[in-house]
Amino acid sequence: MNFHEYQAKQLLAEYGIPVPPGKVAATPDEAVEAAKSLGAGPWMVKAQIHAGGRGKAGGVKFCKTVDDVKAAAAGMLGKRMATYQTAGVELPINLVLVTTAGEIVKELYLSVLVDRGTKTITYIVSAEGGVEIEQVAAETPEKIHTLSVDFVEGVQGYQGREIGFKMGLTAKQAGQLASIMVNLYRIFNEKDLSLVELNPLAILDDGNLYALDGKFNSDDNAGFRHKELVAMRDKSQEDPTEVIASELDINYVTMDGNIGCMVNGAGLAMATMDVIKLNGGEPANFLDVGGGANKQRVIEAFKLILSSDKVKAIFVNIFGGIVRCDMIAEGIIDAVKEVGVKVPVVVRLEGTNVEEGKRLLRESGMAIIPADDINDGAKKAVAALAA
Repeated sequence: MNFHEYQAKQLLAEYGIPVPPGKVAATPDEAVEAAKSLGAGPWMVKAQIHAGGRGKAGGVKFCKTVDDVKAAAAGMLGKRMATYQTAGVELPINLVLVTTAGEIVKELYLSVLVDRGTKTITYIVSAEGGVEIEQVAAETPEKIHTLSVDFVEGVQGYQGREIGFKMGLTAKQAGQLASIMVNLYRIFNEKDLSLVELNPLAILDDGNLYALDGKFNSDDNAGFRHKELVAMRDKSQEDPTEVIASELDINYVTMDGNIGCMVNGAGLAMATMDVIKLNGGEPANFLDVGGGANKQRVIEAFKLILSSDKVKAIFVNIFGGIVRCDMIAEGIIDAVKEVGVKVPVVVRLEGTNVEEGKRLLRESGMAIIPADDINDGAKKAVAALAA
């Protein structure tokens, strides 16, 4: 699950990580009141969407007067915004964050993530932060420092200070960096996060470090342990189809192609998309109905797939281990009837009760295209697009 900047900063502050004072507002007048409550300007007005790159897209404004604050908020609230991180999707701006605006002396970068390669929690730190951090990584990788944390020992203060001195920080600033890194390790583990990014982590004109922006991702599988985090979810920032899928406990991700995929098992779903690509097609979605799929879940899966008008064919690829192929076949037949499927449907079944499942499909009287294996099914789905 993703979080808004203001939510991330609330969590940072709870763990003793310094952030500029700020308040959220849902109207221009509320933004003005927020600015006044923070004291004399200047202020920053920042659009709250689940994406980085807001500054380049006009979603971060420096304001010297309360009139500037009101105009900036009015120019954002109720609008939609796309950044280079949203892949062309425009996200609604329902809130703005108004913060104090200190003079930035230097922008740093700090993130914490799970490194699958080293099987550790890893820090990525750079003395060059801000909106061009990707360019820094590509052109001057020597400016980026990494630290893989020993899970038993945890991150140690001296490690943060060492990195700070390598970055050219003063002794005081290196100590602050070490403290921030230790506290981030606490929040990362205690809240079951998968990513924390402070960009920028800035040195202001008072010589101290502050998290001027924060991006958090949490592990959805740990949601049952963190009801307070789940309550922060903003569904307006998510793909509507993916929201419906999550409520049905179906793993679904929207993609850009035109061949809908319904598969049981994440590994098989990935392989199915790969084979579709190898045969010249483009998958329209990742959809895993799960090992315990039943007739109703199959029907709901069809509805999800067909909610996109981009879908011109469907490839159903089911390996029946726990789930029976005949039950899946019944679900497919009922779904085609109930949903009114108008696009070609290619079905490959294998596993428990497969012959009975194939018989039900043959005798259904519907234009369902049978496939012998995954490659045959992908070829037929691609061919159906041109039929």
